[in-house]
Amino acid sequence: MRKVTSLFILPLFIAGLFAAFPNSAAAQDDPPGRVARLNFVQGSVSYQVSGDQNWVQADTNRPLTTGDNLWADKDSRGEVHIGSTAIRLSSETGISFLTLDDRTVQLQLAQGTIEVHLRHHVAGDAFEIDTPNLAFTLTSGGEYRIETDPNGTSTIVVVREGAGEVTGGGESWDLGAGQQYTFNGTDQLSYDASPAPGFDDFEDWCQSRDQRENNATSAKYVSRDVDGYYDLDDYGSWESDSDYGEMWVPTGVAVGWAPYHVGHWVYIAPWGWTWVDDEPWGWAPFHYGRWYYVRDQWGWVPGPIVVRPVYAPAVVGFVGGGFGFSVAFGGGFAGVGWFPLGPRDVFVPGYHCSPRYFQTINVTNARVLNVTQVTNVYNTVVVNHAGASVNYMYANNERAVTAVSRDTFVNARPVAKAAFRVNADQIRTARVVESAPIAPTRTSYVSATARVSTARPAVPFSQRPVVARLNPATPVPRQTPQFTNDSRPFNAQHSSRASNNPPATNNQPQSTDGFRPFQPPATTNNNANTVDRSQQQPQSDARPAMKFTPPVKARDEMYDVHPPLNNKQAKAPPPKAAPAPKSEEHKK
Repeated sequence: MRKVTSLFILPLFIAGLFAAFPNSAAAQDDPPGRVARLNFVQGSVSYQVSGDQNWVQADTNRPLTTGDNLWADKDSRGEVHIGSTAIRLSSETGISFLTLDDRTVQLQLAQGTIEVHLRHHVAGDAFEIDTPNLAFTLTSGGEYRIETDPNGTSTIVVVREGAGEVTGGGESWDLGAGQQYTFNGTDQLSYDASPAPGFDDFEDWCQSRDQRENNATSAKYVSRDVDGYYDLDDYGSWESDSDYGEMWVPTGVAVGWAPYHVGHWVYIAPWGWTWVDDEPWGWAPFHYGRWYYVRDQWGWVPGPIVVRPVYAPAVVGFVGGGFGFSVAFGGGFAGVGWFPLGPRDVFVPGYHCSPRYFQTINVTNARVLNVTQVTNVYNTVVVNHAGASVNYMYANNERAVTAVSRDTFVNARPVAKAAFRVNADQIRTARVVESAPIAPTRTSYVSATARVSTARPAVPFSQRPVVARLNPATPVPRQTPQFTNDSRPFNAQHSSRASNNPPATNNQPQSTDGFRPFQPPATTNNNANTVDRSQQQPQSDARPAMKFTPPVKARDEMYDVHPPLNNKQAKAPPPKAAPAPKSEEHKK
């Protein structure tokens, strides 16, 4: 394996330095370690990304996070996963992700019916579903059906398994399993409980979807917290490798196919540039684990089977210094190139993160990496900025490198049709070309092939009141780019939830490298105090000694994996009613 110089190959970290964080020493919060994914569509399903006004036809592998909205139109269904948790939408149903981070899932059910299968409840985590007249908190793993009418005056909760608590109208109720609970009213709620009814077509469908996950062979090799493991069985097979153990090999891919070749790039805050694959199995192998080329085929090597491995926007390295530069490959072609990381490659995120996050995202996604190895790369690249001493398994492998023009990259266009497959000589002679950092444009946030959808709710979600026990998070605002590749700067229009955030300032310092880095936008914390991070003083690099805690091993008995409920009715004691503190109830 050839040792490469920092002039030609640098990790994704460079992108973060030049494109998003002009003050690399500024204190920043780690991004969430999990996101949502719309993994199944039946009929017409559309989404609206945070900060955009348009509803577009759903892209099933695009990550969804705080501030994004989802709508299943008439006679349509959708299935969303957040790790091992399934959220299924029935006809004419709309949800919004009010908060989605490592400890909290908070959904707005604007109207319609959802079924939630919470397979693994972690103590201390919050899972809340907010409707126009109540907030429903899931307090244990189980299966739940929640239905609210378009008028916002009635919510029905069916607890098939598990337990929860409803808050609304100044009171709270404990909900047990095997019951249907009906709450009518707004400022004051009337309450009724009855035995849970039999399953309808929607819940029968939900049970069949659960069985597909329960029976997936790939669950033997991949954590159930890695969404998409159940897709792998239909599109590939597992093989054993003497160096890296069990790996999954896709079938039906084209000759010369390489990972991160059939799909497109989008810009999703706070991670930045994110890969969206077009394959029906294209989620788990592109956000977790590593790829390995052996016996003339590519195989995906998942990480260890642990609870909640950390999501990555794309597990790749970039040719030519990352997103901060264009790279000339010879032959008159200049663009952006990348390659999948191998099993022994350390992933260096392009966004600021703590040493603990850096360790966790690598150790939970690669079988052969240890904490010492990961820490050495962190100190070399992030602390000392010495990328020249880092080797990458496929940096000089023409089978692995994919390259496209800057225009294709930044405008979220399909890669496969526009890819320039470079050869070994071009990679060796690649040279960096000075140009402005690659900033997102308007089309960077949604696929260039996405079409505006007529399937949308009659009333925007932001105009629907919602009862919430938790304060909804503020979506990460889009940046206002100073440099664009199509000469059309995109001035973001924030959604109503982020309307208090001031735009990014244009008073940006000139870097010593000849680039004007982007000013990070001001953010709003949970106390509604506006904080301009660019004015904060850098914190000292001195850190107390830390001992890395290995991730918890995942076992099937930790997850709710069982045969279909078959309309089984569970007996439960009658619910107890108790007054709820009014300070816990918030109206949007």
